[in-house]
Amino acid sequence: MQEIAQVYARALFEVASEQGRLDTVNEQLGQVAQAIGSNRELAVFFFSPYFSVQEKRDGLQRAVQGAEPVLMNFLETLIERHRMPVIFRIRGEFELLYDQTRKLLPVQVTSAIELDPELVASLGARIGEQTGNEIELSSRVDPEILGGIVLRVGNFIMDASIRTRLEQLRREVAQA
Repeated sequence: MQEIAQVYARALFEVASEQGRLDTVNEQLGQVAQAIGSNRELAVFFFSPYFSVQEKRDGLQRAVQGAEPVLMNFLETLIERHRMPVIFRIRGEFELLYDQTRKLLPVQVTSAIELDPELVASLGARIGEQTGNEIELSSRVDPEILGGIVLRVGNFIMDASIRTRLEQLRREVAQA
C-alpha cells in the first residue's frame, strides 16, 4: 500500500508543480482527506465497493466544489481505480514531498515544564542554521519526562530527558 501511495502522491505532486498549483493542491488535498477522515458516512461511501464508480463520481462532484481541476481529476482517477482508501497515505506522502521541496523541517521540543518562547525560538533558529532548512517549530509539555528536553528534528530524536537517563541507569544497575 505504501508504494502505491508513493506513486500516486508523486504523480499528483509533479502535475501540480508543473501547473504552479502546488500550494493550493496541498491545501485542498489536506481538506479532502480531513473531511473523509472525520465523516464516517463519507468514508463509507467512497471506500465501499457497493457504490458504483459513477455514483462515487457524482458524490465527489457534490461534495468537493471549487477545487483545482488537477485535484478533481486525481480524485476521479482514485475512484475509477478503486484506490480511495489510500487517500490518507497519499496525503502523507504528498506532504513529505511538499516539505522537501520547500525545505521545511518539522522540529518538536518536548519539556517537562512550559519553556520560554524565546528559548524555543532560538533553539529552532540554531537548528535551521545548521540544517539549512526552514523550521516548522512546535513545543509541547509532557510532565512524564521529569526534566530536560526531548528534541525531534524530522525523523531524528534526541532524548535528553531525566526519565530516559534514569531508565538507562536502572538498566546498568540491573546488569551489574
